[in-house]
Amino acid sequence: MKTLVIGASDHPERYSFLAVNSLLRNNHEVVAIGGHQGTIGNVNIETEKRLFEDIHTVSLYLNPLRQKEYYDYVIGLKPKRVLFNPGTENPEFFEILIQNNIPFEAACTLVLLSTNQF
Repeated sequence: MKTLVIGASDHPERYSFLAVNSLLRNNHEVVAIGGHQGTIGNVNIETEKRLFEDIHTVSLYLNPLRQKEYYDYVIGLKPKRVLFNPGTENPEFFEILIQNNIPFEAACTLVLLSTNQF
């Protein structure tokens, strides 16, 4: 399963950094987009909205206002689900995902991984 982390950061204290590392430890393929280029493990943080193929899960680490510019991009990726990590919940985006038949969860990627529910 390929996971796209949006809002990725190479700062070790950030939850997105911890999530990418946890995904890698759990043998998930990871791609990442963030505000600045960098790397987390062997994952390059892209700054452009690349059209990645076969994205299973999008894990969001952006506040709702910053998500707006990603609505069409995420829909276009046709992921199997979108995870809204704590603090990223966005009813407007929920509605757009419902209209496009894309499942979503308000759930923490780190918790899902640590409880084998990812």
